Amino acid sequence: MLPYLRLFFAALLSLACLIASATECPDWPPERALNEVGTLQLQIDLWDDSYHRQGHSLVADELYDQSRARLTQWRHCFNLNPPADPLRTARGALPHPIAHTGLGKLHDRPSVEKWLHNRVDVWAQPKIDGVAVTLVYRNGRLTQAISRGDGESGQDWTVPARQIPAIPQQLSQPRDLLVQGELYWRLTDHVQARAGSLNARATVAGLMARKVLSTEQAAGIDLFVWDWPQGPTSTPAQAAALTALGFPSTTAYSQPIASVIDAERWREHWYRASLPFASDGIVLRQNQRPAAERWQARPPYWAIAWKYPFAQALAEVRQVHFKIGRTGRITPVLELTPVTLDDRQIKRVSVSSLQRWRAMDIRPGDQVAISLAGLTIPRLDGVVLRSSERVELTVPKVADFHSLSCWQPTPGCEGQFLARLTWLSGKQGLALPNVGPGTWEKLLATGRLNGLLDWLTLDAQELATIDGFGERSATRLADSFNQARQRPFAHWLKALGLPPTGPVPLGDSWQTLAQRDIEQWRAEAGIGPGRAAQLSAFFRDPQVLALSETLRETGIDGF
Repeated sequence: MLPYLRLFFAALLSLACLIASATECPDWPPERALNEVGTLQLQIDLWDDSYHRQGHSLVADELYDQSRARLTQWRHCFNLNPPADPLRTARGALPHPIAHTGLGKLHDRPSVEKWLHNRVDVWAQPKIDGVAVTLVYRNGRLTQAISRGDGESGQDWTVPARQIPAIPQQLSQPRDLLVQGELYWRLTDHVQARAGSLNARATVAGLMARKVLSTEQAAGIDLFVWDWPQGPTSTPAQAAALTALGFPSTTAYSQPIASVIDAERWREHWYRASLPFASDGIVLRQNQRPAAERWQARPPYWAIAWKYPFAQALAEVRQVHFKIGRTGRITPVLELTPVTLDDRQIKRVSVSSLQRWRAMDIRPGDQVAISLAGLTIPRLDGVVLRSSERVELTVPKVADFHSLSCWQPTPGCEGQFLARLTWLSGKQGLALPNVGPGTWEKLLATGRLNGLLDWLTLDAQELATIDGFGERSATRLADSFNQARQRPFAHWLKALGLPPTGPVPLGDSWQTLAQRDIEQWRAEAGIGPGRAAQLSAFFRDPQVLALSETLRETGIDGF
């Protein structure tokens, strides 16, 4: 296969993986399409300029990659020109004697296996999360350090490079040579899978933009030489020769690859091992390649990056729902275009609080960053890009919902009412077997539940007539409902939503508790003025009193 075809297919595979969750083109009219594409392009332009020209990273690398892939997809969808070159503002005054090629990126095993097919003498290295540099030596002495820039020319980094102990200032032999490598921020026992990149790249980029580094700053920067373009073609021979010349050894981080299994093993190892640097994947590099003088500032066919799993995913917000809990707390929940994190498909994420949602002002169409808290729970990290259209949303009023609202499923109260039922049947309430949110949703849909205790009158015969309940499941459900009648008085109090009382003894009589006033509650150990007011209000609420009367008539102990 010709080199440019290999590169083309690798790029397609990378792009397909990045936008797997958004394979369909947005259903936008032309005007909105131009607005959305233009908004994303401006944001990416800002990120590019800040990072490549000013040395400041404004966004995580993986969010940047996903955003650029999305931009490419949108431009293709609406037949617009390809995105602008991200390095166009990074061009510096110093030309690279040998071009920096950059790397194409792959994100899944099948695409790596395809890339490795028919390749021999391939080696793997960690993809260091730092800044690329060219180091030029004349007669064994460092004469130039050049930032990557646009791959053809870069900024003059010679002054700060002379202050960094990890960069050899004088080689062990008086020879001319050029190396390409990565300047990275040295970390201690860094585990990428656990800690992420810690903004390490941006730290180094910012320091290299300075003329003077403190002793501590200079000592914190290390060097990883990943290529000697005009040196030995064998990776082991190259690493040995560079170490002999005085460069930091890379031997431990250069491993031969015979198959995708080898590549996968080293990728997993370096992802979870303690390393002195942050990394965002591995680099696969074959020794066979053209002469350095033919290299160009674009991803080559002889090397590729296999990125680590995304720690953050870019997700589009489809809808914003406002979930109202049992106590009236309003929690915005984002419905997302599904994205994958650590083999988990994420379809929704909580915004935690109405106050946070208002501050972030998230609307349908916005692009948000999602990660996993504790490797399992989806977490909203922030807004990456706002849609050009701000959809108006109907937001529940805080004053309408509280611990004593929504005892019936009246319009607007369905969510809190369902939460009350779920709490009632859950382990913190009556612990009813075979009864969960789905059970209550089915019963609510039939109109049979107009109050919190209406289910007490349902028997197996009536339940069996409801769609979704067969004879056997109706019998099990009726048995569960009957078990509720035998639950202790204290369990029923909690099921109804009694505010927490701690170790306060509650006795076995509703009437005794209902007669207490605020001062009597405050006299109990551990009950403060706020909780005393909540307890008094609970026992005096007309809806709660009506429920207690229903339970008394039903024959529940204590009522």
